[in-house]
Amino acid sequence: MLKRNWHYLLLLFLLADLGYSFWQYLQFPLDGDLAPIVWPDEAYRRVLHDPFGLRVLLHHEHYSAPNRFFTHFFLYEYFRHVPLWLQRLLSPVDSLYAACALLKIAVHALVVYVLAVAISNRRQLLSRRFLLAAALVAPLLQTGGYNYQMGVVDWSITYVAFYALPLSLLLLFFLPYLRAAVHGTPLRVSWAGYVGLLGLAVVLAFNGPTVPATVLLVCPVTLLGCWYRGFAARPAPEPVLRRAVRALGQLPPALLLPFGLFSALSLYSMFIGLNNSESQWASMPLAQRYARLPLGIYYALTEDVGLPLLLGLLVLNAFLLRRQAAPGGRVLAVLKWLGWFVVAYLLLLPLGGYRSYREYIVRHDSILPITLGLIGGFALSAYYLLTHLSAPARRRYAAVVVAGLALFTFADLRKLGTSNDCERSLFAQLAQSPDPIVRLPATCPMLDWQPLTDYHKSELDGRMLQYWNITKTPKRYYQQ
Repeated sequence: MLKRNWHYLLLLFLLADLGYSFWQYLQFPLDGDLAPIVWPDEAYRRVLHDPFGLRVLLHHEHYSAPNRFFTHFFLYEYFRHVPLWLQRLLSPVDSLYAACALLKIAVHALVVYVLAVAISNRRQLLSRRFLLAAALVAPLLQTGGYNYQMGVVDWSITYVAFYALPLSLLLLFFLPYLRAAVHGTPLRVSWAGYVGLLGLAVVLAFNGPTVPATVLLVCPVTLLGCWYRGFAARPAPEPVLRRAVRALGQLPPALLLPFGLFSALSLYSMFIGLNNSESQWASMPLAQRYARLPLGIYYALTEDVGLPLLLGLLVLNAFLLRRQAAPGGRVLAVLKWLGWFVVAYLLLLPLGGYRSYREYIVRHDSILPITLGLIGGFALSAYYLLTHLSAPARRRYAAVVVAGLALFTFADLRKLGTSNDCERSLFAQLAQSPDPIVRLPATCPMLDWQPLTDYHKSELDGRMLQYWNITKTPKRYYQQ
């Protein structure tokens, strides 16, 4: 009976994992970028009126986030409407945290779904193959545990919007191509899907730094590789230029136009991003950034055991795949290209500039494309081995995988070390005070990155709290 119904156990595990992750997401405090973006303050108003950074292109202007319009627009619309809708059922404070948790769990679920579909080649949620692939992915999305080292969905809601959300949608963009590459099936995209791919290319190119960088490492290389394959297959006596043109014409339109458009838009996005005034907050010469990169990689690997454990499982899978017959060659090729992507991404990472909160360039948010690649690579190779190894070997390997994923699961039961209990208490004190300027204890930040000691800096926070009905009037505060 257990052998016949094991997929129901996987379904229960996945539902429990999602439920517990949602509960964890409800515990996280707000961050210091939310109010300035949602209000928005003067620094972010310009990007909302210039979606494609034309002021940079035409007038060489510098302002905040010129290539991040769609993320700013999304946060503005989402947090001006969803918390108020939820107040029909919840208190103003609860509605704000619930809005954050709903967005985080939606991104979390989308990552699991897209990777599981790409790995299993099944869209049906109750398919045994889909559930197996999803169960290999889900424990690696650390909500607590190793979140600071290899987290996909950050505790900060604005970081989720700028990193995890666009990258989860990028996975959705790549999904038909991943299925074709991993499973060797023909690339088929419907007209609706074709329009959706082009729309995603436009939206995602203007969502921040990680998507354009990832696209420029993947799409041009893919197009060049497919073109060269067609070029090399044509008869040698044919003139080179004619061979090149005909090879280009042989590229599937479902590949050429979406990848070509996405590459061009990403290149433009990176160009206008050079005029991001936020990059001027802290500067460091390029040579020093590269000098810090090895330390950043070292600290990323030694901060906790999560990332080394994932890499160890991935190396084990690659070793076992090399001992398999020909069908494992396609998976090995995916792992090989993943390795080249990791190397290229790390080598180009210092070109993205310097931030004081990323002292050594490498941090879990800046390397999120690598983390997603490692998670997907492990799950894909483990899925192949679990479905192709002989019965005795499969049982031994399954025991190793279960033990490894159990470590991730139990680690994720730990809290991240941050909670919104203190922030909730400060909200209550602010709302109950009759004074227009309120003194609060400096026990924790409130809607900011650190406790505010100057009440003049709290004006925008006070307006947002009134908008969300947490206070009846806009109040200023300081913390001592």
